[in-house]
Amino acid sequence: MPDERISILFLCTGNSARSILAEAIANQRFGDRLIARSAGSQPKGQPHELALATLARHGLSTGGLRSKSWDEFKQDRFDLVITLCDSAAKEQCPVFPGSPAQAHWPLPDPPAGDDPRAMFQDVFRVLDRSLGELAGAQREKLVDTARRIGAQLAESDSISFGRH
Repeated sequence: MPDERISILFLCTGNSARSILAEAIANQRFGDRLIARSAGSQPKGQPHELALATLARHGLSTGGLRSKSWDEFKQDRFDLVITLCDSAAKEQCPVFPGSPAQAHWPLPDPPAGDDPRAMFQDVFRVLDRSLGELAGAQREKLVDTARRIGAQLAESDSISFGRH
């Protein structure tokens, strides 16, 4: 029987913060429903130390997390590709087998904020909530749900990233 979990690739330019958080949250909190990978067009080489600290603070493992190029996944099949930063959303992504659906979740870059530690916490919270919603979606509603979440993030004034 094939794996019934939803396969997702999270993309950011550097693959060191947002996409690393998303990969860990999806696999460790919602792994019964989601299987996630993350990558970047210009990977930084290692996850940001505050991304790892944020995951550890929430009891999630950081083992095996690494910053990697999207070229590593050019032969892999995904149900969905989600970009998490505006610059990655504007880049020409590789063509992945099976032509996966795409969505964009516009999230700020935590290291660029005035209070990076608080920003990482806020991005974690938003990703955790959003991935929970995605994991609860029926497979046939997956793309619509992912795109609705992205639209809500783009329109939201209520998310106060790093401003506590």
